[in-house]
Amino acid sequence: MSIATQDSAAPLAADSIRFELDGRPVEAAPGESILLAARRAGVEIPHLCYTDGLRADGNCRACVVEIDGERVLAPSCCRAPKAGMKVQSASARALASQRMVLELLRADVPAAAEKPDSELARWCRALGVSGSRFEAREQPAPDVSHPGIAVDLSACIQCNRCLRACREIQVNDVIGYAHRGAESKIVFDFDTAMGVSSCVGCGECVQACPTGALAPAVTATTATTTTTTTTALAEPRETPAARNWVPTRRVDSLCPYCGVGCQVSYHVAGEGAAQKIVFAEGRDGPANAGRLCVKGRYGFTYSRNRQRLTVPLIRKPGIPKGVNLDPADPLAAFREASWEEALDFAAAGLRRIKDAHGPHALAGFGSAKGSNEEAYLFQKLVRTGFGTHNVDHCTRLCHASSVAALLEGIGSGAVSNPVRDVEFADLAIVIGANPAANHPVAASFMKNAAERGVKLVMMDPRETPLARHAWRFLQFHPDADVALLLSMACTIIEEGLTDPDFIAARTEGFEAFRDAALKYTPERMEAVTGIPAATVREVARAYARGPNSIIFWGMGVSQHTHGTDNSRCLIALALMTGQIGRPGTGLHPLRGQNNVQGASDAGLIPMMLPDYQRVSEPGVRARFEALWQAPLSDTPGLTVVEIMDAACEGRIRAMYIEGENPAMSDPDLDHARAGLAKLEHLVVQDIFLTETAMLADVVLPASSLYEKTGSFTNTDRLVQLAQPVLPLPGDARQDWWIIQEMARRLGLDWHYAGPHEVFAELAQAMPSYAGLSWDMLEREGAVVAPKFSAAEPSQPVLFQQTFPTASGRGRFVPVSPLPAAELPDDDYPMVLITGRVLEHWHTGSMTRRADVLDALDPVPWCGMHPDDLASIGVSSGGRVRLQTRRGQLELEARADEGVRQGSVFMAFCYHEAAANLLTQPALDPFGKIPEFKYCALRVSPAATVPG
Repeated sequence: MSIATQDSAAPLAADSIRFELDGRPVEAAPGESILLAARRAGVEIPHLCYTDGLRADGNCRACVVEIDGERVLAPSCCRAPKAGMKVQSASARALASQRMVLELLRADVPAAAEKPDSELARWCRALGVSGSRFEAREQPAPDVSHPGIAVDLSACIQCNRCLRACREIQVNDVIGYAHRGAESKIVFDFDTAMGVSSCVGCGECVQACPTGALAPAVTATTATTTTTTTTALAEPRETPAARNWVPTRRVDSLCPYCGVGCQVSYHVAGEGAAQKIVFAEGRDGPANAGRLCVKGRYGFTYSRNRQRLTVPLIRKPGIPKGVNLDPADPLAAFREASWEEALDFAAAGLRRIKDAHGPHALAGFGSAKGSNEEAYLFQKLVRTGFGTHNVDHCTRLCHASSVAALLEGIGSGAVSNPVRDVEFADLAIVIGANPAANHPVAASFMKNAAERGVKLVMMDPRETPLARHAWRFLQFHPDADVALLLSMACTIIEEGLTDPDFIAARTEGFEAFRDAALKYTPERMEAVTGIPAATVREVARAYARGPNSIIFWGMGVSQHTHGTDNSRCLIALALMTGQIGRPGTGLHPLRGQNNVQGASDAGLIPMMLPDYQRVSEPGVRARFEALWQAPLSDTPGLTVVEIMDAACEGRIRAMYIEGENPAMSDPDLDHARAGLAKLEHLVVQDIFLTETAMLADVVLPASSLYEKTGSFTNTDRLVQLAQPVLPLPGDARQDWWIIQEMARRLGLDWHYAGPHEVFAELAQAMPSYAGLSWDMLEREGAVVAPKFSAAEPSQPVLFQQTFPTASGRGRFVPVSPLPAAELPDDDYPMVLITGRVLEHWHTGSMTRRADVLDALDPVPWCGMHPDDLASIGVSSGGRVRLQTRRGQLELEARADEGVRQGSVFMAFCYHEAAANLLTQPALDPFGKIPEFKYCALRVSPAATVPG
């Protein structure tokens, strides 16, 4: 029955619609349904086929109401009220119909399949429907083929919420409704098992399902428990379906993976140390609107994996730092230690090297997986405790060239517009990025925009899933991106499509760029890019004319020796057409890790202090010396790859690595691992014994995001708070606490009481965060930076009036196409392209230890064009040998027509076949980023068959 909790709805607006509901006046917004207006007025009307965020279909009829003067009952979910309308939600007629619908639906759901906490069960209880008089249908067998999603269509009431969630929210088009009459049912692809369908595991259907017909597998199955006896690792370890865990509480926090920054509700069961996350649901955060991807939905079990470190470790005397990345006993080289002993040992080694060889013999790698507070403390420790600026993090390996070009061209390394601004665009370019795998929730908004008519332009050497939704797909030759972008710029200039007023008022240097770009007509570049000149001109015209055009890019743009030139071209396109400074326009380099934006803001950059203030400027150093009460070196530090080179040469002798895994992420891994092994003292702070930690002298067990309190800044510049979901396992500690304890042992008088005090200092150090406070984040949940004072509004869209450069103008930088550092030849005739896959993230240290994710994609593989596979006599699924001038490995090859002939794609997350053994360390001269996306390769059939 209807439940009223307040007398009337609050007034909405002058154009609101006033009607009567159950005898009292109610107001509705124009176009608002009776159901939603009633809810706002405190009246709950039963509903099952409707849920927030989905189009109202009105097909279950559980929400019918009686309207005076109308012969038939009306579905309140898709009926808008009119002024003066009289509606009864709980009349005898409406209640009888509502109960009849629930009884009919309940007849389709046998008692064994009914979930007591489902929406169907809740509404049946509310309306007193305890059984059904109607004959049950023939029940289908459960489908347990997917490791994360249990399918029990015996509980399905065919409301089609799952179908609409799949098609209209995530736009994956996997779920359908097939057959007729009594045979009608929900199907996956062409009526196949979910686990072998094209399902990407986003779980949107599970979140939408009102009956539990689609449910997290952990809540639907049982299995036995497995444990380990190694006390340094977390235990006991249970499989994700160990038993029917019933959640007892919900904790709102963040996703630990990509830069989209999804807000998540974690449902937790158990007590004390035995607590575990049972399932996750998306929250209606500004970045994700309730959506998640397979990693955010099912990637949480790594936090309680049996390999989780819970006790400090010290390398045993006489055990060499051999590079054995798959030992039978990963702990054999270490002994357990107390925190006091481990911290004293770690700090003593760093002090010894500093005293003997000076501060610049030390270096630190911070983490983009940690919070802003941890990043700030870590760089402060290196600069004031070590006495050097040799501090860097993974942005050096992903978007360093983008940041270099953005700082140079528009004075800011941050994105100009949020991802969801794509809905205000008329055209969106996505170049050198695979959002469907790397930023799936962002990709869903791009697909939504394309469905509404936004012209989506995909540009990439590899055809990825988002290309299916593109208006135009430009599959250019690898290494031809600068040539392609210059030919677009040439078209815009030649055809008079620039914005002369914007160029004159807000930019400088256009003439030099114009003269350079006009040399590269689409016709001249056609053979270089592989894209017909007519297509280039068509896309260039559409971008320039917009009226609103936005550009997204990823590491396919940045991870080249000409990555900075790529970004310079993208900046030039925006500046010459005035496509910046408004909603639906701008420049957005998609950030790869959950806090890579915040870690960069907080100063984990060797030539920049927090907020991108240059180390080389005396005034900047003086301000930080006053704040930190410590002298600072005037010498900019070394970058990630430079530090590895210096370690091999003996110039860097000791390192402190927090949450990074350079033994998997650096290019030319044999070289990087040799440098790490050569260090006299290596301190690693992490949650697993990663490939890097295996080379350490001391390992400090840290906290995962699920155990953290801290702020994180996503790709949209949204600063959001994470809350602890689980207790720390064993004797693991918070990262900020470990860093502070290390600082104290290095002579720094630090006494932060918690992350809130660190954030207060961070806001003092960083003008763009000066208007933020911990209380504000707790109160508002998410605040956009920059926010220069509490009184000023945030700026979701930057550069509306000016650019933060010295002149206030955007700057054009002329470029010309340059070849990659290593080109194919007779010995190595193909090209290797590396990247990520949907189910795994970064070096795999987390996702390979998340049961569902590893079950979905458990073995290393590479993608090749079918014709290339045929040319070497290997079938899809067979094994190949990949060889470059730096190394070789063998793995499975899969036929993929989206990969251009002459190219091979592989992910870098598999330690069994580490892609970066093959990649080369040649650097972009400006961003100092390695050329991961291009090197010469030889492919042959594998010499061995796995055992």
